[in-house]
Amino acid sequence: MKKTTLTIALFTLGLVSVNAQKNKPIASSGPNTTFPIPTFVEEVKKVGNEIVIPYKKYKLSNGLTVLIHEDHSDPICYVDVTYHVGSAREQQGRSGFAHFFEHMMFQGSKNVADEQHFKIITEAGGTLNGSTNTDRTNYFETVPSNQLEKMLWLEADRMGFLLDSVTQKKFEVQRATVKNERGQRYDNAPYGVVGEKTGEALYPKGHPYSWTTIGYLVDLDRVDVNDLKRFYMRWYGPNNAVVTISGDVKTDDALLLVQKYFGSIEVGPAVKPQSVDPVKLTENRYLSYEDNVRFPMINIAYPTVKANDKDDAALDILSTILSGSQGSPLYKAFIESRKATSANTFQYSRELAGQFQIMIRSNPETPLAEIEKELKKALTEWEKKGATDDDLVKYKAQFQSNLYNRLSTVQGKGAALASYFTLTGNANYIKNEINRYMLVTKTDVMRVYNTYIKNKPAVILSCLPKGKADLKAQPDNWKMYERTVELESAEYKNLKFVEPKDNFNRSVMPNAGPASAVPVPNFYSTTFNGSIPLIGVVENEFPKVNILLSYKAGHLYEPKEKSGLSDLTAAMLSESSLKTSAEEIENKLDRLGSSVNYYSGDEDFNISIQCTKPNLKATLKIVEESMLQPKFDAEEFETDKKQQLDGIIQGQTNASNMADLAYRRILYGPNHVMSYPADGTTETVSKLTIDDVKAYYKNINSNSLSIAVTGDVTQEEIVKELAFIPQGKYDVNANKVALSNIPNIDKTKIYFVDKKGAAQSEIRIGYIALPFDYNGSYYKGQIMNYSFGGAFNSRINFLLREVKGWTYGTRAGFSGTKYAGPYTISGGFKANTTDSAMVELFKELKKYSETGVTDEELNFTKNAIAQSDALKYESPMQKLFFIKRVLEYNLPKDYVATQTQILNNITKEEVNDYAKKYLPFNNMVVVIVGDKATNLDKVKKIGFEVVEIDANGKTVN
Repeated sequence: MKKTTLTIALFTLGLVSVNAQKNKPIASSGPNTTFPIPTFVEEVKKVGNEIVIPYKKYKLSNGLTVLIHEDHSDPICYVDVTYHVGSAREQQGRSGFAHFFEHMMFQGSKNVADEQHFKIITEAGGTLNGSTNTDRTNYFETVPSNQLEKMLWLEADRMGFLLDSVTQKKFEVQRATVKNERGQRYDNAPYGVVGEKTGEALYPKGHPYSWTTIGYLVDLDRVDVNDLKRFYMRWYGPNNAVVTISGDVKTDDALLLVQKYFGSIEVGPAVKPQSVDPVKLTENRYLSYEDNVRFPMINIAYPTVKANDKDDAALDILSTILSGSQGSPLYKAFIESRKATSANTFQYSRELAGQFQIMIRSNPETPLAEIEKELKKALTEWEKKGATDDDLVKYKAQFQSNLYNRLSTVQGKGAALASYFTLTGNANYIKNEINRYMLVTKTDVMRVYNTYIKNKPAVILSCLPKGKADLKAQPDNWKMYERTVELESAEYKNLKFVEPKDNFNRSVMPNAGPASAVPVPNFYSTTFNGSIPLIGVVENEFPKVNILLSYKAGHLYEPKEKSGLSDLTAAMLSESSLKTSAEEIENKLDRLGSSVNYYSGDEDFNISIQCTKPNLKATLKIVEESMLQPKFDAEEFETDKKQQLDGIIQGQTNASNMADLAYRRILYGPNHVMSYPADGTTETVSKLTIDDVKAYYKNINSNSLSIAVTGDVTQEEIVKELAFIPQGKYDVNANKVALSNIPNIDKTKIYFVDKKGAAQSEIRIGYIALPFDYNGSYYKGQIMNYSFGGAFNSRINFLLREVKGWTYGTRAGFSGTKYAGPYTISGGFKANTTDSAMVELFKELKKYSETGVTDEELNFTKNAIAQSDALKYESPMQKLFFIKRVLEYNLPKDYVATQTQILNNITKEEVNDYAKKYLPFNNMVVVIVGDKATNLDKVKKIGFEVVEIDANGKTVN
């Protein structure tokens, strides 16, 4: 970049003053503060066909690093601010700060009103989130590219102007929200605290990985808002951050905006690299605990190496060899033999340390000592052959294919740059990453196995069903130490917040730039092999092809007494063909870097194919054999059936799953196939036979087939490659079934399912509403619902999460297809707020139904939905499902334009009419899954009739 160009532009924006004596340009943030223009650091360009993310790197005078990647393929951009601070920077007894602060950063800052951060970005048509792990925290948005300046203004405001906005009230609300998140994801989830207990035992007391990122509730309870403020002042300075911009931007323009909004922020305290001693164990550490689970699980954690260590990639590959395929030793020893329900291994490496984990869920009454013994036997047997050249070929082919997927969006590219720079100091680390994996040899794999795994001490945790302590692997020989609560470190003393000074009015939110036209994917459509419909989009950024074969089958087309049959058929088509074993089919696909997945939905049966362009022909040859010549082997059938049953049984311990099942049963009534879960029940799946699968397979025929394709393949090429598909006369009514009537809801009732001791209650409220349409009541109903329950800052989520602090999230929406689907309000709530949450939900529902949307809400809805179109068609998979919907519902090519016109013209009165009609608060089903002992009597006082049921919808008591 030429300095003169930048200087002129800075002067134009009011950011440069000229020193008359030296005639030297100086960027100024105010009358008493000057700072130089950003320092150019490096530029990375793409050469030939190498896999690289081109970018330019700059440094601001306050230490802020800026990375900018230009990608003009879509009118969107990604903005990421990553701070090099995670839970590893916390102290003993003061855990959860980094994650807690992630929540606080969304609560408003000096120039951004309370609770407006989400609203501003959503109204701009964008998506946003934040995440915290042990080593870093990031905040990110993907928006239409004309909204870039607004995003930088938002991010800079919470970097430089957050502190005075962090109030005790906000602190208390977000503390409650974090507790809800912990309850939902950890304490109230099966196996939810396995990772926490493993970390406590694996890492020494005081090690920054000995506690989880979410922290302990007792630690959050003992601190106040001032503790959090000091944590912010210590770690959230520009010198500990990187701003990454990726997408449809001009580098010079973007850099000017970063300078404008971030340049005056004061440098924070110096941050030194963190280091800890390697973890060493002298003997196996056995520990156990009981949980609300059905299957005992053994979790074995070996201390290994940190991320990007010379051995890290080899350990990754080792984990895939041991459990990543049907030919792997753990699959054969535990899944194929049906001795366990799941067996997985993975290398979990982080900035400071790593661990290699083996996790096996046994059958319900199998002692984990037997599983541990069987594991040792399986590994000993595998050692005789060890890693092979073929193992490496397969892994590396899949690695390259997955890399293409990661880099297919501006978010994927931008997030990679930010992560690489934060954790390695080199934003161009992708080359190193590729080399680390591509250069691994089978000798390397065996070396790391012998160095870190074979006969090495580990933490061995047994997670047991309640009352089944006798199933533990070995008697406990380790117990949790008494945690130390450290005094606040000296580095948090004498910190001072200095508010930035500017020569522009930062309180004025920037306007969006001129909007770019959002191109709907340019797709072709045709028929072939008789009248099979085919739709596709050609794009060649990467040499990959995505194909989706969809048949009119799925759960809706199976008898209710055979629910789960479609799912089981999908599993069987992934197994052996008449010519080739399942293991060798998988091996062939892995060598090609391809994937083929069979899965069943409620109304369709799908075959999803991903491969590189050079391997398209070979991949489809495998698909042809599997599709047209399945073996339906009896032994494989029993294995797949057991896995499906195991999944159903485990789901019975998950409160959210229980609520969904009971809600479905009450909504559709006991005679409707949709009242059964798509994977079936233990009763229906137990009775299925291999003959049932063979009979159902006849539904997978060309008369009900439609095909969607995206990627680096032309219409002529794909028609030629798919010629193996049998000819068929496409019939829109293929496999049509008669469905039972859906029961009427004469009045709102509450159906209560007891989950003893539940820390949270799951609530579902709704009714069977509308089928999908693109221009009628369904589409307009979505517009109506957006401000009530369709956005993060919708009425119900804002009230119950941000004001009350009772939930981690509450949403509502329509889910119709060709058949009328439910309108559902859902969320998980703190157990002691169950009745209060119900009262508030119905108060808001009644209010919205009777008085409708406000002018402000309608304006917000129109802006948010209209501008979000820019984000809908970027990735190959987004395009694939877009055109699949066009084909499935026979949508006109200009249907998006029609929806835009409807959105622009819809009136407040029309929206309010839809609210009255489609939010019938007096005629809804309510399902609550929670602790009966503490909640049932309170729920009965709300005023609705209450019926006690089990998770299958059957009345109890």
